[in-house]
Amino acid sequence: MNAPLASSEAEHLQRAQRQAQVVAALTPVVPAHALLWHSEDVVPYECDGLTAYRQRPLLVALPETYEQVQAVLKTCHALGVPVVARGAGTGLSGGAMPNAMGVTLSLAKFNKILSIDPTSRTAVVQAGVRNLAISEAAAPYGLYYAPDPSSQIACTIGGNVAENSGGVHCLKYGLTVHNVLKVKGFTIEGDAIELGSDALDAPGYDLLSVFIGSEGMLAVTTEVTVKLVPKPQLARCIMASFDDLRKAGDAVAAVIAAGIIPAGLEMMDKPMTAAVEDFVHADYDLDAAAILLCESDGTPEEVAEEIEHMSAVLTAAGATKIAVSRDEAQRLKFWSGRKNAFPASGRISPDYMCMDSTIPRKRLADILQAIAEMEIKYGLKCLNVFHAGDGNLHPLILFDANDPDQLHRCELFGADILETSVAMGGTVTGEHGVGVEKLNSMCVQFSAEESEQMLGVKRAFDPQALLNPGKVIPTLNRCAEYGKMLVRGGKISHPDLPRF
Repeated sequence: MNAPLASSEAEHLQRAQRQAQVVAALTPVVPAHALLWHSEDVVPYECDGLTAYRQRPLLVALPETYEQVQAVLKTCHALGVPVVARGAGTGLSGGAMPNAMGVTLSLAKFNKILSIDPTSRTAVVQAGVRNLAISEAAAPYGLYYAPDPSSQIACTIGGNVAENSGGVHCLKYGLTVHNVLKVKGFTIEGDAIELGSDALDAPGYDLLSVFIGSEGMLAVTTEVTVKLVPKPQLARCIMASFDDLRKAGDAVAAVIAAGIIPAGLEMMDKPMTAAVEDFVHADYDLDAAAILLCESDGTPEEVAEEIEHMSAVLTAAGATKIAVSRDEAQRLKFWSGRKNAFPASGRISPDYMCMDSTIPRKRLADILQAIAEMEIKYGLKCLNVFHAGDGNLHPLILFDANDPDQLHRCELFGADILETSVAMGGTVTGEHGVGVEKLNSMCVQFSAEESEQMLGVKRAFDPQALLNPGKVIPTLNRCAEYGKMLVRGGKISHPDLPRF
């Protein structure tokens, strides 16, 4: 009589059998070269920009036509196989981390700009088109696509739709949701859907706004119609230095209170400016406790007036130094530092975890003080960069993922930032999404009833919960366990997620 298999051996066998079944089912509908399942081939897909958690999928499908996307979804739905859609993998919350028993559906080959209409100021693009490529294609018409996340050179519009991405100019020009007119895609059953319209409004419920930011949980995006805006005649950027973090935070509120809506309003603390300056040499003031980058764009007359007004407000708020870009080259130099904050941090630390909470602008100084105290509490450094105009924080916690204790302390540090943000009247995410990273913190912000309402929307699109399962909306059991840990004075991390 054969001895029973150990649980790990049984799981390995079950996985191998399931993999063979899915490969056999997809082989007739997707070209052989577009299916990857050998271990060495799927390693590049095991995580997104949140590298602390990793999981290899059963297989990766890279369809080349809409019909193949539809066939993959229909097949997976029939087999009850989870599907995780993936763009460029630049996400920072684990939203594209694979499911161990599922298919990773890459939209990388859908990289065509289908049309640009300079009259209606729109572009129709496939989901795998890079964010920056849209502006490059629209440039000959004097137009561009406004949302500009720091990863815009690599991130795709499909991923931007999934996360409702923003960028340094989101204060004036809005997030992805404000710049998309229509989305086409497929449900998990393989049914074609079209949300929004080419007009300014669409009949019926505003499902487009529900869909944007849903993190791949409702349907798979294949095509997007975006708004384009005219390139301003002129743009100039102020770099304002402050000798105190609270003064810098108060200056942000003062600019908005003065009735000014800058094209960009960003803040960096001293450790971040030092890291960035060493990397890109943007001529940042290294003596300042914090700097603000405040941009004005429009006609030359509008810019001159707004720069003068902002400079006066910033000086009254305690700025110790004001530098205004002399020309376009210097303006881009100022912004190159901000847009390279993440790679600059990667140069000085083996790993970092980028958080993404949002707070009321008036609490910027308070959260910075709290983060400084957390650095001592958790024994880890944190570099701070903010979309200060709309209160979206991006603290970068530095750690070494090869040290399990550092990773654990980093998780606790991050959760503390998120939950402190909620206590200050903010939210656990601004533009990076929840993914797997913020599941526990969602338990703090939302009640069981609110989570159930969100799950109701999920079930309406995906009754079997096959699209990106186990992310974004925490289970009641998870929240109950997290609540018990908080009562005991501790915190749980992510014991169910594979790590380094």
